[in-house]
Amino acid sequence: MSPKRQTRHFLTLEEFSDRELMDLLKLAAKMKSEPRKYQTRLKGQTIAMIFDKNSTRTRVSFEVAMVQLGGYALFLPRADLQLGRGETIHDTVHVLSRMVQSIVVRTFTHPTIEEFAAHSTVPVINALTDAHHPCQVLADLLTLKEAWKSFKGKRLLYLGDGNNMSHSLMLGAAKVGLNIRVVCPADFSPDPQIVARAKKIALKNHCEIEILHSLKNIEHAVDAIYTDAWTSMGQEDEKERRKQAFAGYCVTDSMMSRNPRAIFLHCLPAYRGEEVMGSVLDGAQSRVWDQAENRLHAQKALLLTLLK
Repeated sequence: MSPKRQTRHFLTLEEFSDRELMDLLKLAAKMKSEPRKYQTRLKGQTIAMIFDKNSTRTRVSFEVAMVQLGGYALFLPRADLQLGRGETIHDTVHVLSRMVQSIVVRTFTHPTIEEFAAHSTVPVINALTDAHHPCQVLADLLTLKEAWKSFKGKRLLYLGDGNNMSHSLMLGAAKVGLNIRVVCPADFSPDPQIVARAKKIALKNHCEIEILHSLKNIEHAVDAIYTDAWTSMGQEDEKERRKQAFAGYCVTDSMMSRNPRAIFLHCLPAYRGEEVMGSVLDGAQSRVWDQAENRLHAQKALLLTLLK
């Protein structure tokens, strides 16, 4: 078998089995509690980070992760590469595969990262596409596991756009046996094919995935409430239309008080006063800052798993 066929990528959460995902979360927790044990695990290894979109948490967490594991991260905006002058992904990836141990890509369309993976002989990691954001969900699940210890019987409410975050959350929740309800306007529903795949996994793991289009459903008791920005990067021309469509979807103090034991999550950046009130973001039920920090620990576990 050729080396190319043996290469393992992380483009969605579906590349990891349910057991492997749970093992990854356990490893992330261990690396978080005992960081010194892993300081040289990736010594001499380098990752290339090709970003078409702006980033705070993703860029910093990957760069710091490699430093803390003894390796090095090259940050490579597309405009600084020959990709920006017309070199093909095929040619760029063939060169990088001979120099680095992994390629981390943050881009617009999911087929773009699939093209990177198709030509790469080193692991390609999805740092965000329009269809999936799996690295974020690793951190989300780690945060929830810290809060609950077990996912069994827990209910997560995702309130907002049926976007890449909802897609990856549904897949991740299904894999760990977490019930999830996605509430969104009908015109902003998740991809039905991804929903179908997630429901198939959920059925096996005895949990439920619901897609609903009524704000009345936010009254149900839940253990966590999650939201995301209504307008993602690349959708700026839709901002006003989206603000109208999502009127009433703001996570408020009143909503959180009806679920006093629920924790609040947001993948950030947050637009205070739109999808969430600032008082919720900074409130006692918020785990947003733990969630952001856990990007580092979850990605350290991912890098070690893929590059070791």
